[in-house]
Amino acid sequence: MSLANTQVHFRDKQIQMAHGAGGEASRRLVEGLFEPAFSNPQLSALSDAAVLDLISNRVAISTDCFVVRPLRFPGGSIGELAVNGTVNDLAVSGATPAALTVTFILEAGLDSDVLRQEVLAMAEAARRANVPIVAGDTKVVEHGKADGMYISTTGLGPVDARSELNPQRVQPGDQVIFSGPIGAHGITIMIARHDVELEADIQSDTRPLLSLVGALIEQVGRDVRWMRDATRGGVATVLNELARDTKLVVELIEESIPVDDAVRGACELLGLDPLHVANEGQFVAIVSNEKASQAVDALRRVPGGEQACIVGQIGEGRVPRVVAKAAYGGTRIVDTLIGDPLPRIC
Repeated sequence: MSLANTQVHFRDKQIQMAHGAGGEASRRLVEGLFEPAFSNPQLSALSDAAVLDLISNRVAISTDCFVVRPLRFPGGSIGELAVNGTVNDLAVSGATPAALTVTFILEAGLDSDVLRQEVLAMAEAARRANVPIVAGDTKVVEHGKADGMYISTTGLGPVDARSELNPQRVQPGDQVIFSGPIGAHGITIMIARHDVELEADIQSDTRPLLSLVGALIEQVGRDVRWMRDATRGGVATVLNELARDTKLVVELIEESIPVDDAVRGACELLGLDPLHVANEGQFVAIVSNEKASQAVDALRRVPGGEQACIVGQIGEGRVPRVVAKAAYGGTRIVDTLIGDPLPRIC
């Protein structure tokens, strides 16, 4: 039997520099671990590119890097996050992911079982999102240079013809919708790092948003004006970007903002505003006033969207900004996150 037809098994205990050199160690890694985990008809592990058949006039493409510390945390891990993050960037652009590529930056000395866990987590996340991983690359750097591993993913897919997402379509009177409770991911990572002594039953909200976004577009179509997943900087940052792009005012109703009690309590102890805390499984949508209630109903019928709600509206003002109005009548300005209270979060 020729070498090319021999089944390859990856049994190496640690990642070494040779695994990134393109020789026999690289072949064992790619053909013995990556190819079986990501197996699909489009994947050719030793080719320079995947060839896809896409029939669409509009295709979205997105790329992201993931440098999470720790690699695994309650509710998820860097591998799962790397798939969900890019899938969700496409979803809130109105696209259905057709394919993903992945790049691994691995540190020499990394336990192979740690890598295997993340590869399998990626494979499972891709299966849940119904998107194939069709190509990739691996590089190995010296020990101490990559905190175990970094992962980069790129995804592309056709844009739903029923969607027309553009900040310039947002207008006064449109309603602001959150898909669910905010802040869980950022607080989970902070606790997992042991930077703080805090006992709380909190898990990351990392998940694919395809079913939620699909239900929203199916129900109200072009009445969805704009969407973003609120990762680094939280919903405050993406809404401030919207206000700047549209030259309008985003008016939030403080008591309508969904935050789980454990997350709210942790934020209070740590002096954080939940609006500034990262999410990995929630999005913000702007929907016309006429269809906002239908949009929320559609989201609540999808598992994971039960707490979707209207949290405010778009208004006019001399200065584009985000404000939050309290029940007692007070109003505060919600600024973009300044600095980085928790780096290495996604």
